[in-house]
Amino acid sequence: MIFYILKRLLWMVPVVLGVTVLVFTLMYFVPGDPAQMMLPDDATEVEIEQMREYLGLNRSYIFRLFTYIENAFLRGDFGNSYYYKLPVMPALFDRLPRTVLLTVMCITLSLLLGIPLGVTAAVHQNGPLDTSCMILALIGVSMPSFWLALMLVLLFSVNLGWLPATGYESFKNYILPAMAGSMGGIASQARQTRSAMLEVIRSDYITTARAKGVAERKVIYRHALPNALIPIITIAGSSFGHMLGGSLIIETIFSIPGVGTYLITGVNNRDYPIIQGGVIFLAIVFSIMMLLVDLVYAYVDPRIKAQMSAKGGADNG
Repeated sequence: MIFYILKRLLWMVPVVLGVTVLVFTLMYFVPGDPAQMMLPDDATEVEIEQMREYLGLNRSYIFRLFTYIENAFLRGDFGNSYYYKLPVMPALFDRLPRTVLLTVMCITLSLLLGIPLGVTAAVHQNGPLDTSCMILALIGVSMPSFWLALMLVLLFSVNLGWLPATGYESFKNYILPAMAGSMGGIASQARQTRSAMLEVIRSDYITTARAKGVAERKVIYRHALPNALIPIITIAGSSFGHMLGGSLIIETIFSIPGVGTYLITGVNNRDYPIIQGGVIFLAIVFSIMMLLVDLVYAYVDPRIKAQMSAKGGADNG
């Protein structure tokens, strides 16, 4: 198992380097001049050129790429923001807890509501409950999160006055963002759980458990559901990684200064260090999350743990 983990960690190196080269190349060829955007509209060509010289934008692509890789991965320096005039990584880590809290709340709601919906739909396949659950899931998948966020603000903040519309000072500030951000996850979990459960409940050992007179609730939740967890865990793990970078719309609507709003600021201001550092940081986090998902697989299913240990031993040999 240890060798498998080390192998996955080593595989992260080319993945992160590939992401670095890709995002740096895209930023190099994207239209717009950060130097011109940082200066007043009446700035002269000489002033613009001086700013480009100061930012290092007049160097060649190859020189800038290798300089960035060297500074980022050998010195831990991802550059200073053009807009904030501060190092990128400390600013990301400062905003990360708010984004992580919102992401955890969204994933928790997705699991707590999506899994029971999926189990209910699978147990009552082709019945009214199955149809109702899948209609709800279809609505959740189709509903834009920004529209739902605005509707929740109108209902619970403007009309009822129960919850704050913006801010991040207390736990109550995260309730509406979590509700809006989790809707798509609830729908995805419900659909995935239903599909996984339908495969499991047709298995021979489920038929045997029912023939022995085991209570239906135990059959479903102690025998069927644990064996259907692998695809459910996959969806939850990938959703966590996507939410860290994809919560920018929710954070913008509810004025939460997280990683998403930081990236939006970088995009709007052609702030290359913010965009590059943010994307690389999210790539690292996503790779770590996928590794953790694999380790949870091993915990849930001992057969997968044995396979991982066998692969690690074979690679080491």
